[in-house]
Amino acid sequence: QVQLVESGGGLVQDGGSLRLSCAASGSFLRINAMAWYRQAPGKQRELVAIITSAGSTNYVDSVKGRFTISRDNAKNTVYLQMNSLKPEDTAVYYCNAGVVEYSDTYYRARDYWGQGTQVTVSS
Repeated sequence: QVQLVESGGGLVQDGGSLRLSCAASGSFLRINAMAWYRQAPGKQRELVAIITSAGSTNYVDSVKGRFTISRDNAKNTVYLQMNSLKPEDTAVYYCNAGVVEYSDTYYRARDYWGQGTQVTVSS
């Protein structure tokens, strides 16, 4: 089993900054892509940013130039630096990781999710 633990959410004013962290722990062979999703009230969950194991990144258009995703492979941790926050960024942010697990009887890739952390941007 793999656990993803997020931290760093909170309340911030319009134009402020926050940094989210998500650390993976447990028994696994490696982590492939890691990503941040968000879900605002009444809306579907959307992909915000993704980073491959090699460090390639991609962002949803609405956060380009304001958010930066990064990862520390030695710590199995992914970060999301959020600058110039806007009220429309208010949502629960979820960490996602594609994890390769193995044992004597299986070798598989599986998606794991964090518990979510609330980000609220006040106007």
